[in-house]
Amino acid sequence: MFATLLLSLSCMSPQQPLPPAKNPPELGVVAWQRDLDAVLQQRAERPVFLLFQEIPGCDTCTGFGKHVLSHPLLAEAIEQCFVPVVVRNNVDGQEGAWRERFAEPAWNNPVVRLLDADGKDVLPRAENLWTPHAISARMIAALEKAKQPVPEFLRIAHAESDPAVTTVVFEMHCFWEGEAVLGALDGVVRTTSAFRDGAEVVEVTFRPAVIARAKLTAHAQQNSCKPVAGDGVKAAPAKDQQHALGSTPFGKVELTPMQRTKVHADLTAGRDGMRWLSPKQCAAYAAVQAKANETPGK
Repeated sequence: MFATLLLSLSCMSPQQPLPPAKNPPELGVVAWQRDLDAVLQQRAERPVFLLFQEIPGCDTCTGFGKHVLSHPLLAEAIEQCFVPVVVRNNVDGQEGAWRERFAEPAWNNPVVRLLDADGKDVLPRAENLWTPHAISARMIAALEKAKQPVPEFLRIAHAESDPAVTTVVFEMHCFWEGEAVLGALDGVVRTTSAFRDGAEVVEVTFRPAVIARAKLTAHAQQNSCKPVAGDGVKAAPAKDQQHALGSTPFGKVELTPMQRTKVHADLTAGRDGMRWLSPKQCAAYAAVQAKANETPGK
């Protein structure tokens, strides 16, 4: 397990320092460092996640904080796989000098630079990347280029934030089995147990760029799942969604829909499913398990 340093920043006027307190909305929930020179002098093995951000900022800046920097898996990946540093791009002084060093425009929308131990860009600078899918793609590319491991929970954050997904419905004799068989496939990001005209079906959300509809359909048919029209589908009760999780600590850990899908597939296949969890989720799992062990019969 990894410990997380709980250091956050407050929202004040642009000419005031940011004391340790609650993050302003532009910074999400990430525990930021603020001394870029000190971070670079440490020459950490992890790349630096350098955010140039306007604080207080416009809707784009606050939206970036809400949707990217507060995304539970992305925020944890930023802290675990990178060294997060924030520089306000609308102030003078030392932060203004850092901004000028990187030729960043003042009063600009959020820009993320991913740096190596020498303070050089791991990837070419890019802007207008303000979605979880776009930022996670950069993070994965930077880690791969730096020959650092890419955790599965970061790949999940990237996959399930892909806007180019589509949905297909398959009928089978047992939607629990369908969820397990189809949820295990690369490119499938979510499965939902449902009913259609009284029959059990599974609604499958997938990434066509990773698995073509024809390949998904062929695999489904090989496992006695036949495609049907998507009209009239009604989701099954919550207790029937990824049912294999219900009797395990996974059922009490906050997981994303794709994580639930993948863990359910692993458990059904006899695997432990832990590979899909982040360090914080692993710790939560252990806490649930320990509490259950303290209570006889649970």
